Order: sequence, then C-alpha cells, then structure tokens
Amino acid sequence: MRPIPPGFQAVFETVVTPEMTVDFEELGPVHPVYATYWMAKHMELAGRKIILPFLEEGEEGIGSYVEVRHLASALPGMRVRIVARHERTEGNRVYASMEAYNELGDLIGRGRTEQVILPKEKVEALFARLRERWEARGRV
Repeated sequence: MRPIPPGFQAVFETVVTPEMTVDFEELGPVHPVYATYWMAKHMELAGRKIILPFLEEGEEGIGSYVEVRHLASALPGMRVRIVARHERTEGNRVYASMEAYNELGDLIGRGRTEQVILPKEKVEALFARLRERWEARGRV
C-alpha cells in the first residue's frame, strides 16, 4: 500500500430512506429516524474510501473494527454527510475517524474504523477455506 497522508479525507453522502430507519426485524419498527446500524455501515464505507486510492495492485482491505457513537437524528429525506479522516497507519492496519452530519449541519455521529490490508490471494484463500468448512457440513 502506498502511504496515506495524515489527515487525508474521504466523504460519503446519502439521503435517508424509510428503509434506513430503525426496524428491529422480528421486533418491528421503533423510531422513524436514521438507524445506528446504517450509520455504522456508512462509516465503514467512508473508511474504505480512505484506502482505495492507495491500494497497490493485488491488495485488498478488510474491515476489522467499527465504533459508532450516535449523537443526534436524521429524518427520512434528509441528506447525511460522513467525513472520514485518516488517523494513522500501523503496519498493514489503517485507522480512520468519522463524523456524520445531517442536512441541518447537526453533528449526528462520531466513529472510528480499522481496516487490514492483505494480498487479495490471502483474502480469497480465507474465504475459500470458510466456504469449504461450510459445505463440508452440507450447507450450501
């Protein structure tokens, strides 16, 4: 991986849809606002945007840590903007911090991610071994 400059930023924006509101499946819908688990997904997406320009041919990143603090709300129809900042790289681990804002400019979340950079061949081999174990149990 090529070095990522300290403070390098990536942005992800989305509009909150009804599908992104709090719904605990078997427990049903709870709050008609942007769900924490969607915020976590979008923070991980923004963190991935940090590494993509710096991956070398044959490298891949795997998410290994997500931390999210949900501070305020966003309603369906509101735009959410997540700004990811590269904090540091230690060996093959890339650390980023995130801030999420609703369309009104309110800080609605803070978070952190960690991604591990590995050769694509190693990643594919890990998944292949997992698939083999699963199939050995008759699950497909």
